[in-house]
Amino acid sequence: MTPPVTDLALGRTVRLILTACWKPPVLRALVAGEGDLGVLEALEGRTSRRLVRPAVTGLDLDRWGHTHIAAAFTYTRAGGNRFNGAERGAWYAGLDDRTALEEVAFHRTRELGFIGEYRDEACYRALHAAFIGRFHDLRGVSPAPEALHPDPAIGYPAGQALARALMAAGSRGLAYPSVRHPGACLVAFQPNVVQDVRPGATWRLTWAGGPAWTAAAV
Repeated sequence: MTPPVTDLALGRTVRLILTACWKPPVLRALVAGEGDLGVLEALEGRTSRRLVRPAVTGLDLDRWGHTHIAAAFTYTRAGGNRFNGAERGAWYAGLDDRTALEEVAFHRTRELGFIGEYRDEACYRALHAAFIGRFHDLRGVSPAPEALHPDPAIGYPAGQALARALMAAGSRGLAYPSVRHPGACLVAFQPNVVQDVRPGATWRLTWAGGPAWTAAAV
């Protein structure tokens, strides 16, 4: 199936990243000034997948937030996600804070279940981004396509196949209903459609012995 196309103008979407990915440059403590830092960063960058594979992103490197955009498209999870395979990443975001929290909490809860330990705490930093243009849209499509099946073993292969077909046709990305919460999400297939990236709130997610979790802004 080819989803319908919708004109979107979204000023604020929410992507959550672990705060471990939101730190000042680790090399800063080794140098006296910004000039020396640039030299060390250039040397360190020779081993960075994000920097040695620029063709994956095609980003304007002068834009603030380019490192986060590049990371989203460069680093992937084994087996991929709902709308990207293991060979290439994508930028996922919720259209509101709660949807973004429900999405990341689902995946972390699932990982905790794999190890059989539901005592955990993690902090996530919100990245807000804007999107404008024509996007494919699964919201309101009935019946729901297999790509939106809640079981990753079913939904992910179908979603990845759909994404490959849409990208081959030049799609910018896809709006879709969240499978984990009555909200909506957006996945960007092209790095250059991710605009105006800026920092948002920090959230602490806590698991106190079971799969139920709580979130608090910190």
